[in-house]
Amino acid sequence: MTRHSRIAGIGAYRPRRSIANSQIARHLGLTEDWIVKRSGIERRGYADPDESLAMMASAAAVEALKQSDTAPDQIGCVVVATGTRLLQGPSLASQIAFTVGASNAAAFDISAACAGFAHGIALASDMVKAGTANHILVIGAERLTDIVDKDDPSTAFLFADGAGAAVISASDKERIGPVAWGSDGSRSSAISMTGCWDPALQSDPSLPWPRLAMVGWKVYRWATTELASVARQAIERAGMTVSDIDAFIPHQANRLITEELVRQLQFRNDTVIAHDIINTGNTSSASIPLALDRLLTEGELTSGMRALTIGFGSGLVYAGQVIEIP
Repeated sequence: MTRHSRIAGIGAYRPRRSIANSQIARHLGLTEDWIVKRSGIERRGYADPDESLAMMASAAAVEALKQSDTAPDQIGCVVVATGTRLLQGPSLASQIAFTVGASNAAAFDISAACAGFAHGIALASDMVKAGTANHILVIGAERLTDIVDKDDPSTAFLFADGAGAAVISASDKERIGPVAWGSDGSRSSAISMTGCWDPALQSDPSLPWPRLAMVGWKVYRWATTELASVARQAIERAGMTVSDIDAFIPHQANRLITEELVRQLQFRNDTVIAHDIINTGNTSSASIPLALDRLLTEGELTSGMRALTIGFGSGLVYAGQVIEIP
């Protein structure tokens, strides 16, 4: 019998501190209204010192396991997407596997920036369909406040912290569509973790490192000209049309990007659109599961609905797939 895959449960962790535009705008030389108009963000979550990257990821993972009714020792692999694990080793995934009790699971991190969760779902889905494991834990977790320059008016208001997780399990029918993904390394300078944009100066020990640097207009222009076609590929590979999509859950990079993609894709009037960025900010690899969790919690999504997810970020890399809501 052909094996398929599904999302069996979702979990999320949001930092205790919620920071309003009024708390950071003046320091950055910006106005609250300007931040909202340029990004859609009104608040964002900042992790306290005791809310470590591992703690947030573990909390989201535990919730996903609970929601999916999966015991930790049933997990065959743990995949963590993160760009803010500031250690080359050991992997965050191995730490999470031990913490949640998945002691015999394979575990590894992936680096696909804001598209990391969508990449993780694709990998987990393929592993389940191949019979490599029956249950896989996928986590997107970030503490972007560790690498954001808090004095940079072009990035400091955008980025935030949090974690989201999903358990991917075997299914009797296809509930996770084929991935549409790729990369465009010619635009790799648009977002990077560096100390400075001038490569000749990056070795200067007086420069802060690591720090997140971004040329926002380059990302916006690329996203709004390239991603609609990727979204259509994901829908087509799932054997669907745009009119079949019940919800659109893109990476929460910027509300303007989301709105432009909605305009280009021409969803049904009743299609649910994720705007978690308003109160959460840009949490990179955590943004899609956090947005999915909010829509489920608020009752805007119900089991069986079909959602298009798409992540995109530093690389520039992208990945999207149609999923069935658990």
